[in-house]
Amino acid sequence: MARKKNAKNSAPTEEFELPDDYQPDGDDMFGGAPAKKAKHFWPSAKRLVGLLAPEKWLFAFVVVLVVASVVLTVIAPKVLGQAMDVIFDGIIGKNLPKGVPIEQIIEGARAEGKGQFADMLSGANVVPGEGIDFETLARLILIVLALYLVASFLMWWNGYILNKLVMRVVYRLRADIEAKINRLPLSYFDSRQRGDVLSRVTNDVDNIQQALQQALSQLVQSALTVIGIAIMMFAVSWQLALIALIALPLSGIIAGVVGVRAQKLFVAQWKHTGDLNGHIEESFTGHELVRIFNRDAEMTEEFDRRNEELFQATFKAQALSGTIMPAMQFVQYLSYVLIAVVGALRVTAGQMTLGDVTAFIQYSREFSQPIGQMAGMANMLQSGVASAERSFELLDAEEQEPDTANASLPERTEGRVEFENVHFSYDPETTLIEDLSLEADPGHTVAIVGPTGAGKTTLVNLIMRFYELNRGRILLDGVDITQLSRAELRGHVGMVLQDAWLFDGTIRENIRYGRLDASDDEIVAAAQATMVDRFVRQLPDGYDTVIEENASSLSAGERQLLTIARAFIANPSLLILDEATSSVDTRTEVLVQQAMRALRADRTSFVIAHRLSTIRDADMILMMESGRIVEQGSHDELLARKGAYFALYQAQFAGEDAEETAEAQFAEAAAATGAVPVVGEAPEPPAGAPGSE
Repeated sequence: MARKKNAKNSAPTEEFELPDDYQPDGDDMFGGAPAKKAKHFWPSAKRLVGLLAPEKWLFAFVVVLVVASVVLTVIAPKVLGQAMDVIFDGIIGKNLPKGVPIEQIIEGARAEGKGQFADMLSGANVVPGEGIDFETLARLILIVLALYLVASFLMWWNGYILNKLVMRVVYRLRADIEAKINRLPLSYFDSRQRGDVLSRVTNDVDNIQQALQQALSQLVQSALTVIGIAIMMFAVSWQLALIALIALPLSGIIAGVVGVRAQKLFVAQWKHTGDLNGHIEESFTGHELVRIFNRDAEMTEEFDRRNEELFQATFKAQALSGTIMPAMQFVQYLSYVLIAVVGALRVTAGQMTLGDVTAFIQYSREFSQPIGQMAGMANMLQSGVASAERSFELLDAEEQEPDTANASLPERTEGRVEFENVHFSYDPETTLIEDLSLEADPGHTVAIVGPTGAGKTTLVNLIMRFYELNRGRILLDGVDITQLSRAELRGHVGMVLQDAWLFDGTIRENIRYGRLDASDDEIVAAAQATMVDRFVRQLPDGYDTVIEENASSLSAGERQLLTIARAFIANPSLLILDEATSSVDTRTEVLVQQAMRALRADRTSFVIAHRLSTIRDADMILMMESGRIVEQGSHDELLARKGAYFALYQAQFAGEDAEETAEAQFAEAAAATGAVPVVGEAPEPPAGAPGSE
């Protein structure tokens, strides 16, 4: 790549070059465009058209309206040409002697050596001594106005019906995609970027809608218009029609040569747009970090560099693409000049009327417009087919195994969970969990610890049937979970994840999400049991406080407590806590643990934790490595064995027990004195607490 100096600073930049076959993928999370080209155009286009099948009769009616509108539009210039002949014949006839036969006047003109004038009179419909026939002229003008008025109404009607048709198609497509999303296994989302899936569901569907609404109708109308005008041009004068068609290959060559080069520059523009947006995103997201390390100048310099690259790419792309229309118009103007000259010669030779030449010039002008529209709509349709292909790939993705639902559970289960010789792997070539067996008694807490990749989260995902086993069984109260519907199984399980995800809405609505029919009193009771009520009461709007995007107005601990309250109100028989305290500080962790203890009461619980302090009171601790349970027992039993769990405990807590004890004493003293600490912050120690002096 050639290097150059930036125009705004001395930092060198690189001229961006792309391979000829490069295409943006449409998945850039910082401003990428939808896909431009389909991998398999015709099969995808055929399937896209197939989406119109339920509306085939309505679409046929749309085509009829388009045909009728085009026919009326094409006929109008011919009628207007006849009006021009009426004016021309009236002007010429008024200057000729009245009552003299036109044949005599023509012969006299030839005798006087005015052969060209005689030829023109022989090709016209002149009445000597008669002026303009205003009655005929008015009738023709009214016919032209009626033709254009009816054609415009038909096009409006066509657009209205087509919009309704397309919206029905897109509505069904969105519904199919939404239903498909709910039938896809978790492995589908784990193996793809979230932005890619979102792009297929939103941007690509919007692109399909735009292609169907604009490109489809415009292509049909433009194609029929070109055919109709071509027929009329050859009907008026095949010689002039051939001259008009000469401009087509010249315009095609210009559009092809310049368009290919401009396309590469537009691709570079999108690439630089993504780079600049990515830098801006980093600048805003890491604004505090930039200020901390005093990197404002460097960030500004990088912005200027990327902005300059985008400016150069955009300028070149727009400048080059902007030459296409002027060049094509120049060719078209040359065509008009040739048509006017040849047409005038044919009028003077009596081979055409002035009205026919006028109509032909109008036809030639209207002939180039739909061709340009077809070229533009073809690119839009190509992009729409590419988006349809991506949406079809999602619709064709392999779905999760269908529910058998041969068994059912009572409304409230005991919560006994048994793993029997379970084998599982994400990749058939790499075994993750092999021959695992364990039993969790009702009401007991089972903690799962181990290094990253040991299979801890996988274990609870198997309980939820997010993935299907390769071999073995998982039983809930003696019932194989594969014999239950996923909805029934998950209705008995509550889950609190590491990421405290809250929806836009009030605090009351977020808690009620765990059980939609919960009353306000039940919501408050759940909040009190899980330490949520303590900080909600301090908010100005209480439970009606609206949680904004990302719940930035709440601390990490408050958000996590809300998710625990949400699980509490669902009243599940089986509870799964996946790293529920990993994102909070030590003091907040004490409150979260109290809430989790209330949540775990009288129900079987599986707790995944890296902080071993959170699972000391577990009835059973499973130490996992490489998908196997290498140790199991209580906290004290595992420490006494001095095995893998002991080594993990020593590595994590050496020298930290004293600090943790002080934190626990602080929290207990705060609770005893009635102080209400703000979750996630360090309040003033109450009297009598450690550190109050």
